[in-house]
Amino acid sequence: MGRTSSARRRAPFWWGVGLAALLGALAGLSAFTLHYARGASYLSNSPEACANCHVMREQYEAWQRSSHGRVAVCNDCHSPHTIPEKLFVKGINGLRHSVAFTLGNFDEPIRITSFNARVVQANCEDCHRTMISQMTGRHADEALPCASCHAGVGHPTRD
Repeated sequence: MGRTSSARRRAPFWWGVGLAALLGALAGLSAFTLHYARGASYLSNSPEACANCHVMREQYEAWQRSSHGRVAVCNDCHSPHTIPEKLFVKGINGLRHSVAFTLGNFDEPIRITSFNARVVQANCEDCHRTMISQMTGRHADEALPCASCHAGVGHPTRD
């Protein structure tokens, strides 16, 4: 009986060691990936961070040539303007992008999701509020997303 109870006391110790090793490996792999992928840059407002991934190079270069390239950065259009919502959207998109790019599970050319299209629409309306309030005629009565006619304003690329 003494032998069995001794083995039972050691079992939680080895489970703890195994769990610590697993968590340590996960933390190390995460730190390496964050460093390798320049993950901290995504917390910035720098457009270069969006071009870290090769699939965004075309959009980044097109944005530099666009009218918005002189007045707005990626986050101005693609992230909400308030801090809590911006962090939430960047977190959701970061996770989704990490999984998609790691697994190679994304469309080329890259496509905006309906969730992110709503964010972009809200930001169009926020930045161009004065212009929108003065609209008359066809635009005033329609609930069209701005990008349905002005898709290439931010970063005109091939379709």
